[in-house]
Amino acid sequence: MTGTVSRGLAKEQASLRRVATLVARGAPASELFRAVTEEVGRVLSVENVHLLRYECDDTAIVLASFGRNYGVLPAGAQMTLGGRNVTTLVLQTGRSARIDDYDDASGPLAVGAREHGVRSSVAAPIVVEASLWGVMVVGSSEEQPLPADTEARLAGFTELIATAIANAESRAELARLAEEQGALRHVATLVAQGTPQEDVLAAVTEEVARLFPADWTVMCRYLPDDAFTIVASVGSLGRPWPVGGRWPLGGNNAATLVFESGRPVRIENYAGVTGDHIDKAREDGIRSTVATPIIVEGRVWGLIGVATAREASFPADTEARLCAFTELVATAIANGESRAELALLVEQQAALRRVATLVAQGPSPEKVFLAVTDEIGRLLAADMSHMVRYESDDTFTVIARSGARAHFPVGSRWPLGAKNTLTAIILETGRPARVNSYAGFTGPLADEVRAGGVRSSVAAPIIVEGRVWGLVGISSVRDDPPPADTEARLASFTELVATAVANTESRAELTASRRRLVAAADDSRRRIERDLHDGAQQRLVHTVILQKLALRALQNGDANLGELMTEALRHTEEAQFELRELAHGILPAALTRGGLRAGVESLVSRVSLPVSVEVTVERLPAGVEATAYFVISEALTNVVKHAHATGAEVIARVEDGKLRIEVRDDGIGGARGQAGLEGLKDRVSALGGHFELDSPTGGGTRVCALLPAPQPR
Repeated sequence: MTGTVSRGLAKEQASLRRVATLVARGAPASELFRAVTEEVGRVLSVENVHLLRYECDDTAIVLASFGRNYGVLPAGAQMTLGGRNVTTLVLQTGRSARIDDYDDASGPLAVGAREHGVRSSVAAPIVVEASLWGVMVVGSSEEQPLPADTEARLAGFTELIATAIANAESRAELARLAEEQGALRHVATLVAQGTPQEDVLAAVTEEVARLFPADWTVMCRYLPDDAFTIVASVGSLGRPWPVGGRWPLGGNNAATLVFESGRPVRIENYAGVTGDHIDKAREDGIRSTVATPIIVEGRVWGLIGVATAREASFPADTEARLCAFTELVATAIANGESRAELALLVEQQAALRRVATLVAQGPSPEKVFLAVTDEIGRLLAADMSHMVRYESDDTFTVIARSGARAHFPVGSRWPLGAKNTLTAIILETGRPARVNSYAGFTGPLADEVRAGGVRSSVAAPIIVEGRVWGLVGISSVRDDPPPADTEARLASFTELVATAVANTESRAELTASRRRLVAAADDSRRRIERDLHDGAQQRLVHTVILQKLALRALQNGDANLGELMTEALRHTEEAQFELRELAHGILPAALTRGGLRAGVESLVSRVSLPVSVEVTVERLPAGVEATAYFVISEALTNVVKHAHATGAEVIARVEDGKLRIEVRDDGIGGARGQAGLEGLKDRVSALGGHFELDSPTGGGTRVCALLPAPQPR
């Protein structure tokens, strides 16, 4: 008896050594599992042996079988657990189990065992790193149960299997880690080399697809208008999800949840998932998804996601492994955006220099306007760029356009449209604005915009000397709206346009002012010539004639000598009076002798309505006094002739080195465009002063002039 036990023990030890040798050699799992079942079958002299791995869905996979009933449970068969049988008992308890009489056993496995004559079974757990991994089951059709030491003898083999599995999983994990690190190094090298962003994104997606057990791997970018687009895709489920495809956010789905939370999201079951793109996901058979955010400089730029149509979920470490790739993607995007931003800044500065140089050369406004729209179109890659000028009748005129898709003719005039239109918003606010969709706009302008295929527009105001003169804008026919910094880039050009417009208007105003001054001087000269010819000159001619007649009468002793001398004297006095009046029209004697205060008092004394005077200035340079006098004189003339006023007020005082002149009346207002007042503006401007005219209808008129007031030498 002792010899028999010794031989059996030696046989068992030899069998265990053979299995241990296979484990140490790192034999393939399939070879190891097959060898173990054969060794157990021979050592324990049982009719069948099965090695199974537990799955997460209450099933077990047959990895190897040996014995008479080998064909009943072929390798790869998936068995449903449940009921009372040794396989289920081991899963429930984590300990070895035996059933000595299968008449009381239940469940699908028990039914199959009884059908093949199994009367008793023993099963031992396979525990890998403290987790129940699988089970080894032996069965017998003999009437007597399996020996009492069967559990212990099986344990020797299951421990070797556990060691082999742990070693294999460690090697697999090490290999997977090495492969993953290699993939990360590959991507990191691409990032460091400054590879184009689209190539990096495609490479990352391909590496993730190769490393993860996914049917579909995708990278998405979030858009400014609460939507996302696919930038790279590997694999497919059903109909392809095209790169560049665009879907709105919203609902309960991975894309929306990642965007809202900025954290990884896992969806194990698509039953409760909602969103515009989810119907297609279900049609494609997607059952589970894991997605992680791509965070670029603090904002959620996009996501990397993996999806599968299989029932098995993704491993628990999927999110963490994906995050290693999203960090590299974020670096690539940030680097790419920095390089692109720098290149764009350089290009923008060059464009601004070209426009500034053109403005400094003083070309025609039309040439500047066209150059600006061309530069903006190239810089912002716009489908069309345009410049408009606001008119006084709630319309605007297109003054320049550029781009292959531009369709508003230069010179065409359009109504501002509703208050929510871009042109109306900018005119009212004086700030940049954008329209991301023209879907809800109505009117002829909106119809024309849509007819040109425009989907979005951005514009910035042109501010000239404090007023909204016009705008510069771009339009796009693409789905994606222009970038968020478009307004700021446009604004840098509008300042140059405003300078060009102001320079042009200043040159035009200066030219017109010079013409008016020359015309006024010519009119004054002709008036003096006319007054001299028609007045004093005629009187003096008559005087000379009368004096000649008087001389002849004296020589001849005629009696009418006294009459002739009296008439000659009268003409002389009238000529003297007319010359005095003529001189008074140029510069009154009171002004010349007594200064501005005396001149104003003399002027007011001849006005036919009450005028209050507050002149507190001393003597000033002659040119300043003369200009101030003419401002007051012309303003009072306007009061008498046009204002229908009952009174007026004249103020003249020096404030902060400037002579401030104001003439107010309580008349009907509405003084605009009168030649005399325009002439005053020219006179004041010629001295480097500032002229204001405030004359609301029904509110009286205020004429104000500020003149430099240096002290006379």
